[in-house]
Amino acid sequence: MKDVQFGELPFLKYNVRVNSCVYSPDGSSFAVALSGGDVNVYGTSNWERTWILSGHRHEVFSIVYSPNGDRIVSVGRDSTVQVWDVATGNLCVRKLSGYKEPIYSVAYSPQGDQIVAGCYDKAVRLWDVESGECRQTMSGHIDIVEKVLYSPKGEYIASASRDMTVRLWNVGSGSSRKISIGHSGSVMDLKYSPKRNQVASCSLDSTIRLWDAEIGNCSRTLTGHRLFVNAISYSPHEDRLVSCSGDKTVRLWDVESGACLHILFGHTEEVLDVAFSPNGDQIASASLDHTVRLWDAETGECQHVKHSSGVWIVIYSPQGNQVASADWDGTVKLWDVETGNCQHTLTGHSGGIQKIAYSPNGNQIASASDDKTVRLWDVQTGICTHTFIGHQAEFTRIVYSPRGDQVASASNQDKTVRLWDTASGECHHTLVGHEKDILTIAYSPRGNLIASWGDKGEGRLWDVATGDCVWNLKHDESTPSGCSSVSHTFVWMSSDVDSFISGDGSGSVRRWDVIKDGDQYRVRRRWKPIKGQLALEGACVQDVQGLSDINKRLLRQRGATGSQVSTYVRQARM
Repeated sequence: MKDVQFGELPFLKYNVRVNSCVYSPDGSSFAVALSGGDVNVYGTSNWERTWILSGHRHEVFSIVYSPNGDRIVSVGRDSTVQVWDVATGNLCVRKLSGYKEPIYSVAYSPQGDQIVAGCYDKAVRLWDVESGECRQTMSGHIDIVEKVLYSPKGEYIASASRDMTVRLWNVGSGSSRKISIGHSGSVMDLKYSPKRNQVASCSLDSTIRLWDAEIGNCSRTLTGHRLFVNAISYSPHEDRLVSCSGDKTVRLWDVESGACLHILFGHTEEVLDVAFSPNGDQIASASLDHTVRLWDAETGECQHVKHSSGVWIVIYSPQGNQVASADWDGTVKLWDVETGNCQHTLTGHSGGIQKIAYSPNGNQIASASDDKTVRLWDVQTGICTHTFIGHQAEFTRIVYSPRGDQVASASNQDKTVRLWDTASGECHHTLVGHEKDILTIAYSPRGNLIASWGDKGEGRLWDVATGDCVWNLKHDESTPSGCSSVSHTFVWMSSDVDSFISGDGSGSVRRWDVIKDGDQYRVRRRWKPIKGQLALEGACVQDVQGLSDINKRLLRQRGATGSQVSTYVRQARM
């Protein structure tokens, strides 16, 4: 988010090409498809990255949310259609197969039961979400299919091709219903307007055409872009249309009159994708200049920032009266929420900031940097009170203990966790034992244990007082066989004993009780399968992050309760 000041709209900076971007249906999250093969997911409240979805072997071309927002589908050059669970993050729940060429576009049916894709071999393919089977292959285009989408009721599919045609397909029969021809170049994108019963298409011929969805006539042609138009999007009220082009601009159009309302300048390279936010007050655009920019949809303004480098993280204080932003140039800025004034600029790090965290009482903030140090800062004065030196590689997480008397830092490559005293600045313990990269750490609600979770499902529990490892998920004899895949989330629970829930890449979810017997700890698996079903004994699932509504209902059916729990969900590595 280079050059973003408090109160201004940010943009996201990448080192690879941005191919697509999309808001979730409720506007709470935002996903970006990258040429490097990843999909990045952000929360729109603070624009902090929450997940990195890694699974494609090559470039990701197109992404879409399911109608209820709990899934993301991604397609790309590796010929796979991958379905991701948004709640659990970096977990691919299904790969749809049956095709061996690049896939350029994907769309969900309005009912959420089907996925349609536009393919390199000139065909349109339809998959069943539940079974993963390819139900139909619809042929008729004579060149690559660039875009596909469903009609509002799901009975038709529209496809746009480089053969300069738009085809409407009957979902039931697979037959072609209409063919719209009018562009003199390949059709790059198209969108439905349910209220207007209209289809908009854009093309390499630098124009946008509006079509009557019933009879197929072109009702209006929008001209103004100087180069090819890559993508378009209707506003939620469908009275405006936004477009992006190889001419490095974004244009906002009035659908009724065809007038260009704004030309949005700022990108320095070709703009590949564009989208309206669900409430219609923002426009997001993705460009070859490695940025995602956010624009005010009314004024057309993109707010630039005063940071000397890109903003990496933005977090609120526990009281909500202050915001901290971390910069690639090694500074942390503290902003007053009411006035928007910068209260302090925290300088001292010699490398970019990787992580920041407020203490539980909000009086202190910790920052972890590329310079391999952790610094503690007094929020009131902006003075650095301690500098922690010891890690040999970059950080994946820093976190305060529940009482705020300790800070834990985890390093990916040196595979250690260090526990620091916030008063004296001394390192109490260096936790050594992980064989794989450490992805995340979290204190138990009582603060007597800390969990560290790593790659390939390697989880460890440590006694905070002694620094001893009391349990190893990979090697503990109580670990079920087959539980060696990457664990993407764990949740601490509030109960009479320390308990947590773990979930792994195989789709398994388990609850564990950590019981202290004298000076020794033992870990007992609380959930066990009975006749192919999951049995729970007093598990609490209310307010647990990372569980969908369906999962919560299923857990309650197996005996879970709805009491308040303390939760922790792994955040993606930045």
